[in-house]
Amino acid sequence: MNALALKLLLLTEVRLRMRRTGTLVAVLALIVLTWLMVGDPAGSQVMLVADNARVAYTSTSLALGSAGLGGLFFGLAGFYLARGRMSEDVRSGAGSVLAATPVSSVVFLLGRWLGSVAYLCGLLVIFMLTMLVLHMVRGEGPIQLLVYGQMFALVMLPLVFFTAAMALLCDAWAPLMGKRGDVLYFLLYLTQMALPIAVSAEGRYGWTPLLLLDFSGLGATVLMIRETIHSSSFALGGGSFDATLPPVYLPTWLWSAQLVFTRLGCALLAMLPLLPAFWLFHRFSPDRVKVRAAGGGWSPLALANRMLRPLTRLVRPLFALASRVPGLAGQALAVLALTLMSNPAAILAALVLLIVGSFVPALALGGVTIAAIAIWGILASDISVRDHQHDVAAMSGAAPGGSGRRYGAQLLASCLLALLFAAPVLVRWSMAEPLRAAALLTGVVTLAGTASILGSLSGTARAFLALFLFGLYVATQAAKVPALDVVGFNGVASVQTVSVQLLLGVLLTIGGLGYQRWRRARD
Repeated sequence: MNALALKLLLLTEVRLRMRRTGTLVAVLALIVLTWLMVGDPAGSQVMLVADNARVAYTSTSLALGSAGLGGLFFGLAGFYLARGRMSEDVRSGAGSVLAATPVSSVVFLLGRWLGSVAYLCGLLVIFMLTMLVLHMVRGEGPIQLLVYGQMFALVMLPLVFFTAAMALLCDAWAPLMGKRGDVLYFLLYLTQMALPIAVSAEGRYGWTPLLLLDFSGLGATVLMIRETIHSSSFALGGGSFDATLPPVYLPTWLWSAQLVFTRLGCALLAMLPLLPAFWLFHRFSPDRVKVRAAGGGWSPLALANRMLRPLTRLVRPLFALASRVPGLAGQALAVLALTLMSNPAAILAALVLLIVGSFVPALALGGVTIAAIAIWGILASDISVRDHQHDVAAMSGAAPGGSGRRYGAQLLASCLLALLFAAPVLVRWSMAEPLRAAALLTGVVTLAGTASILGSLSGTARAFLALFLFGLYVATQAAKVPALDVVGFNGVASVQTVSVQLLLGVLLTIGGLGYQRWRRARD
């Protein structure tokens, strides 16, 4: 009976997740990411450079590079795609039915974890198939399926296990079901990205126990490259090369027995978060889920919001102003006021950013912008899905202007919220560096449009939040790429990138409004 229950739970999870709009977004993002990471050898940038020479695009190098770099995306996006099912069960009332079934909590959670693993593996297969297509276009030599399969399995399966286990833990324990779990995992993700540096420092050119905690596989990838080319001078993820030097060819098989067993041990350790999940599972008990959600829990953020509740007095005049301003602008002010009223910590953040942004040296404004946009992104991801999450979307659609005006108000409120956090930076850049100010404005419009349309399509904040946090991390690491300087904090945005951002923001706005009109006509 347990085997049958596990099978049904696994199949149900995969089917439900594959039908989500967020899955389509993830697949499209994977395809775009694949083509971006594998530069054309005929150009000036390639995926892997060793000692200033390009590494030939054989099956080994493409599989190694794509698996290592793919962990950057899967480690973050996979978590936000895998989690959230428990919250949806609580919101829809299905949790009460599931809690009354005779299936044990361990079997239920194990089935959900296996479903998440199968779902993420499905995305992994799509990623690998995309790489095979790219190999036919830009590759050198035959396509070796065993090389691809071995590389993707050993590099990325521990990451899939860890991501699914952490998603289950955050869903199974009530205090981590909301934003607290999202932030906790993001911190763990950043720690994982720092692990290759620790491996390089401790392991030198050999094995180190830290590789057992290398869930992303990036540390193992760096170690294999370094031991193969016998040099620390290499670039993974895009670098320029000397075209006069002959290309470097990697051997077909790179995995040693020691490294294979290390990855297997890492996969076992990646499943450890399942143990506290089995113990802490709330089983949809109303006194452990709904009361905590309503009360806000005892997390540092919840405690901070309760302590800072007096700051909401600063927002009350916005409600009065919103009631007097007619049309779209009034609704946008009301949405902005509600967002700040629900998050008093954001009010304090806005005040701190106002003071810091006004007095720090000009060279430090980029860091202030990163902090402002990071806080804004977490808050803005909820704005477009708030009506859906609280089952008031139909009521909002019946208000004057309908769902189209409501969508426009939420989009405008997101832009106003970003400008509230970044106002001093925008003013100072407008006077000293107008191009960076233009990048900030157009970037805010583009990001707000993306948050709104993804929220409308998926019904969840995590579709935007995953892509946003991943993009923010990549942009901070690739400080010299103009296309990634979306809001100007790196200072390398160009007229062309700002123009493209403006066009993209307009298209996203038109597309979102068009989708609202189509959905209203369909309903």
